[in-house]
Amino acid sequence: MAYLDGCVIAVPTANKQKFMEHAKAVDALFLEFGANRVVECWGDDVQPGKQTDFLRAVQATDQETVVFSWIEWPDKATRDAGMEKMMNDPRMSPEVNPMPFDGKRMIFGGFVPVLELGS
Repeated sequence: MAYLDGCVIAVPTANKQKFMEHAKAVDALFLEFGANRVVECWGDDVQPGKQTDFLRAVQATDQETVVFSWIEWPDKATRDAGMEKMMNDPRMSPEVNPMPFDGKRMIFGGFVPVLELGS
């Protein structure tokens, strides 16, 4: 069964190009280590909510854009092995590939699909 990792981050809007370059490099590693697909989504219509919202979840400022991303893996075992390889790969070193956003405000987790409709 497929397995998904999802994350939400706040990226300085001025760093969009740096983010895209970073994402291309990192996402290629996810694919190299077994992911089926990686999707990066730049916030376009992210509204403040009454109780909570994406903006508050990552403490986004007016100068930041919320990014929603997910990685699709064939199964959890492949994901676990791939994530271990990612954490040990020197290409992930902050000195080699610095994050163009505040990683401390990243929200992420792994998910088991329970319903899928459509193609």
